[in-house]
Amino acid sequence: MIGETDGGTEVQTAPARLNALLGDDTAKGSVPVDPAAFDIDELLPDVDVSWSKTADVHVGPQGATVPLGSLRLDVRADLPTVGNASASAAASVSGFVQVAPQVDFRYGGEGADAAPASAYLGVSGDWTSGWSLKGRAGASAAPLRIPFATLHADPVLQVGPVPVVVNLDLTCYIQVSGDGRITVDVEQSLRGDFEAGGTFGLGRGWSPVSSSDMKSTPVHTSVTTAGSVRAALGAQATVGLYGSVGVVADLAPYVRGEGTARVTGTDSVFDADGSWAVYGGVDLSGTLRLQLTIFGTPVFQRDIPLGALHREWQLAGGGSLS
Repeated sequence: MIGETDGGTEVQTAPARLNALLGDDTAKGSVPVDPAAFDIDELLPDVDVSWSKTADVHVGPQGATVPLGSLRLDVRADLPTVGNASASAAASVSGFVQVAPQVDFRYGGEGADAAPASAYLGVSGDWTSGWSLKGRAGASAAPLRIPFATLHADPVLQVGPVPVVVNLDLTCYIQVSGDGRITVDVEQSLRGDFEAGGTFGLGRGWSPVSSSDMKSTPVHTSVTTAGSVRAALGAQATVGLYGSVGVVADLAPYVRGEGTARVTGTDSVFDADGSWAVYGGVDLSGTLRLQLTIFGTPVFQRDIPLGALHREWQLAGGGSLS
């Protein structure tokens, strides 16, 4: 309190840290985010949002592990083409992303008074997508990223008498890069899960956590002329506490095609001359941010990269066919 006047009492406040509020308490929970709880901003004309919700789900005091449902976004977008490309080479991406995100939080109050013995903040979930890339996308020195929807939710974890407000933002995007010389018609389906966040221990400080297990299936493949192209249908997730950003993670499942001649195929039957290949893959990257000091842990001197997780596998083709 600073003082009292005829108008009332003047006080000065400061943001509380979790270690001051929770003390020696411990907490652990993975709370699924209700798809209907997201505020959604559609950034492109051809975006449709829908969700499925699991019925009769009861969230217990220790947190729930049963998904509340999945959020689905369908999108179609035209891509820039090479300057003199014919109309038949016009490029486009279409498909859907279906995701069941959950926020993960752990706090171990036992330990030193100045900081918790352990802490964790992150995001995880199941991922399903099915999409196609058609035409000849324009060449660019840097990958072209096109956001098509932003989503925001504020799930609350109750730790004893203390409500812990977790902020979750998702930006779904299309990203394309290539030399502008190859024309493709590729469809794939992809399913898996992911986890990204930061974990704290008294002996080691903050360290990154990132993992992803994705499997994809080629549905249709056509590669025409020499060149290369790579297209991702991904999402950037931002997780924080009480409005302070703590973790930024970027999940980008992609398809990559390269070829020197015409190759066509459906399911696993191909007819071609030349060298060609189509690959699926996933990139997971991100950072831990300075604002995680809300835990009461030592201040970061810089942002800490989550580390780049990169996996790629061949979907079809490869080698020289004749």
